[in-house]
Amino acid sequence: MRLAIFDLDNTLLAGDSDHLWGEFLCQRGHVDAASYKARNDAFYEDYKAGCLDVLAYQNFCQEILGRTELEVLDQWHLDFMQEFIQPIILAKAEALLAEHRAAGDYLLIITATNRFITGPIARRLGVNGLLATECEVLDGHYSGRLTDTPCFQAGKVERLNRWLADTGRNLDGAYFYSDSINDLPLLEAVANPVAVDPDERLRAIASERGWKILSLRD
Repeated sequence: MRLAIFDLDNTLLAGDSDHLWGEFLCQRGHVDAASYKARNDAFYEDYKAGCLDVLAYQNFCQEILGRTELEVLDQWHLDFMQEFIQPIILAKAEALLAEHRAAGDYLLIITATNRFITGPIARRLGVNGLLATECEVLDGHYSGRLTDTPCFQAGKVERLNRWLADTGRNLDGAYFYSDSINDLPLLEAVANPVAVDPDERLRAIASERGWKILSLRD
């Protein structure tokens, strides 16, 4: 099966699930809204600029997982899915997934956002697999720390290569769809890189190299 690999945030979704989770926490009063929003927004600007300190960000966003019971987190996430995620699932993204599914491709989401946030989204989208930044679980509770290499920038390539070795799959004819300059290392690694509603820097590189540029929002 050929691989069809997708970034999630601002690619299959018309927004960033990681940043929106912070907005949800602020709106619901689960964190100090003013200070949390300021840090959340600052990290998001760093991400868009391609200069995010991913370890500092994961320490920030996973802290609340470590101090909240799993049952409570699961209920919060149900509300988050309904109120924040369902409205930004793109119809054209679902059609693109369906096209690759009908072609017999293996659908894989690879995202820097942590698995707690993205696992339910991946299930909603009906993909075959998910590679995400991992959250440590100890004795049935999140520890508030990440495990493994963050699934970000070159870390996506590292995590994907290990997954390929573990599963016996390969990148022959693979597609990768992404909006972000942060995903340039993985876009360069596949036969069919596709820039989806790309940021300014990725659009310039895609145009220069003759990569396909696609909009799922038009």
